[in-house]
Amino acid sequence: MQKPDFLQSGDRIRIVSPSGKVQKDKIVPGINLLQKQGFEVLVAPHTFGNHFQFAAKDEERLKDLQLAFDDPDCKAIICARGGYGAIHIVDKLNLSNFRKHPKWLVGFSDITIFHALFQKEGFCSIHGAMPAFFLEENQPSESFTELINVLKGKSSDVLVPPHEFNRNGNTSSQVIGGNLSIVYSLLGTPLEPQTDGKILFIEDLAEYLYHLDRIMHSLKLSGKLAKLRGLVVGGFTDMKDNDSPFGQTALEIIRDAVKDYDYPVCFDFPAGHIALNLPLIFGADYVLTVTEEKAQLSRS
Repeated sequence: MQKPDFLQSGDRIRIVSPSGKVQKDKIVPGINLLQKQGFEVLVAPHTFGNHFQFAAKDEERLKDLQLAFDDPDCKAIICARGGYGAIHIVDKLNLSNFRKHPKWLVGFSDITIFHALFQKEGFCSIHGAMPAFFLEENQPSESFTELINVLKGKSSDVLVPPHEFNRNGNTSSQVIGGNLSIVYSLLGTPLEPQTDGKILFIEDLAEYLYHLDRIMHSLKLSGKLAKLRGLVVGGFTDMKDNDSPFGQTALEIIRDAVKDYDYPVCFDFPAGHIALNLPLIFGADYVLTVTEEKAQLSRS
């Protein structure tokens, strides 16, 4: 997998809204923070647009993202937010100029669509915080600080406290994945994730428990879970239940879906729709170690 060049002070970052509409007052402070870090920050024309639940019409969002892809001086594209809409435009993107001048793509949630595209095309990308999460109590958040470190080529080991559902082991491979509902939605498409021999990271927000169970069983039936090298489970936030309880928590559902396999599993990894959303370079090689005392994910 090809890694774009890491960033230096003065490099250009473009902000785009390829999916849902954003609240300008929540995004601008994060953009200002990027500028204070010494980067040249260009905001796409339709970043703060409004077309129903989308940031702009499909053709406008596509134009903004294509402009960022084509810019030879742009070193990173940071998505303003997720939401919904990436699936409308992903198949219309032209990567010919991007291949000549690769750049980092940063985002999570609906941006998993573009991470899947990059996996298919052989480029690394960053699952990480977006501008609304760059500040915490008017100070740079840890999620932001760690994102900047990764963009500049610095790597930090992530230590995770032990969890009762963890499965011990040691493995190394590329990390792929993202939002679980998006990963599931790509089955049977040209962007279907190729999970064999990979460490799969998953997270999700506000899904019904029965639907999470369906997703996990579908992934199991499709063979996507059988040949993993490891599983990293991030935040499963604000999950919902029916009036008739499903009977299991989100983490119990995931634990049971992979109980027949023997690769290491790490629960409660600090990434996803949670306050601490640490960056992961999808497509990069990591070492996953899970013991009784801790879990650790390290760039190899």
